[in-house]
Amino acid sequence: MDFEPLGLAADLVILTVRDGRLQVLLIRRGIAPYQGRWALPGGFVRPDEDLETTARRELAEETGLSSERIHLEQVATYGAPDRDPRGRVVSVAYLALVPDLPAPVAGSDAASAHWVDVAEVDAGRLAFDHHRILADAVERARAKLEYSPLATAFCPPEFTISELRGVYEAVWGTPLDPRNFHRKVTKTADFVVPTGGTTTRDGGRPAQLFHRGTATTLHPPMTRG
Repeated sequence: MDFEPLGLAADLVILTVRDGRLQVLLIRRGIAPYQGRWALPGGFVRPDEDLETTARRELAEETGLSSERIHLEQVATYGAPDRDPRGRVVSVAYLALVPDLPAPVAGSDAASAHWVDVAEVDAGRLAFDHHRILADAVERARAKLEYSPLATAFCPPEFTISELRGVYEAVWGTPLDPRNFHRKVTKTADFVVPTGGTTTRDGGRPAQLFHRGTATTLHPPMTRG
């Protein structure tokens, strides 16, 4: 045999905005290797699965949500020879963006699962090379908010401009001028569409409700500054 046996896995960076902060779902591993360490959820690809099927299965198991309701995209492939002490394992990482969720339930190989503020994750204590996967996925999300309507994936089906601004502020980690943000969003073609309804859940006067439009790219792009 002129090649080494290879394991194939899918790891998930599941991001949400809770209490105005960008959070990631982490599990505390209940089995070796790295038992007791924090890690991203994921698992090995089963013989009858393709990569995305594995990612969507793991996502449903960790969040309890149907994967059709959430944004899922492939980030990168990680294949350093020494990334897994069990042997040669290549992992394909996926980014999942979900609206605010309740407390997660740990999967079969996890002792516990928690939402953790991305800014407070101790990267040096994550298992495997998950610190690198997390950093790559978060930067992917931050960059895509500039030129795509991806921020709406963090929102409920109907949302206010203030709630959408809160997503941008949480993901980018910077405050945005409310009036300028409102103008940019509502003037960008097909970014958001008024539903005709209002809500008082933001507090104060009734705020207009919107849903995601048909745009796939934003012209002009949103800016972090």
